[in-house]
Amino acid sequence: MDTSAPIGVFDSGMGGLTVLQALRQALPQERLLYVADSSHAPYGDKSLEYIQQRALTLTHFLLEQGVKALVIASNTTTAASVDFLRSTFPVPIVAVEPALKLAVASTRTGVVGALVTVATSQSTRFTTLLERFRQDVKVIIQPAPGLVEQIEMGELTGSATRALIERYVTPLLAAGADTIVLGSTHYPHLRPLIAEVAGPEVVLIDTGEAVARQLHRVLEARELLNEDPTPGDVQFWTSGDTQLAQQVISLLWGTPVGVQQLPEAFI
Repeated sequence: MDTSAPIGVFDSGMGGLTVLQALRQALPQERLLYVADSSHAPYGDKSLEYIQQRALTLTHFLLEQGVKALVIASNTTTAASVDFLRSTFPVPIVAVEPALKLAVASTRTGVVGALVTVATSQSTRFTTLLERFRQDVKVIIQPAPGLVEQIEMGELTGSATRALIERYVTPLLAAGADTIVLGSTHYPHLRPLIAEVAGPEVVLIDTGEAVARQLHRVLEARELLNEDPTPGDVQFWTSGDTQLAQQVISLLWGTPVGVQQLPEAFI
């Protein structure tokens, strides 16, 4: 495999940009390809079979682009399909999962809140992860339907978004949570608003940096790190409306970007 080959990253929409930003910071020399599957977002209310099919389709697209590794930048997709994808494709696959281990180490009250999608909360993989830590702390699971849709529209600070956050965060605070896991890669986009609602004493934890470290380890172990010091480029695709995607991705990425339409066969 050519070490200058790109790394493929995909999510149901814009959430995985938080992971992409961590990858860009940790591995600036790597070329990155990002697919926002926005026409099928959110994944959180879809069936296991539906999510697996979309993951398979997007993986095929990224492999056609010649990627040397794949990052699943979606907790919901990880829960539904990472084992299936790893058993199907030889390319190294790094995936995200809610950062409960970090949260357990961080909590002082022994109560951890987890904001997750409905699909993640109901997945076997997440249940197994919970069982590893429930003996040490009390973990309160809070599904948060509606938040992903707000982020997909670029609504990061409005009253409707705040109302949703207050609805989901307030019960966690009432139960004594001093640490909240942002269990969707979308949710760190709302970190300022969540922090404002939760207050300064509550620690918010996500997985972007951990995923970047794991990808570095995997690439290094397989001798796939790009040693060229030239900064790598970033390319974006969407299965949804390109004009809207360009507007929202530029907002979340922090600089104007171009977004390409996925070929029809992959939509």
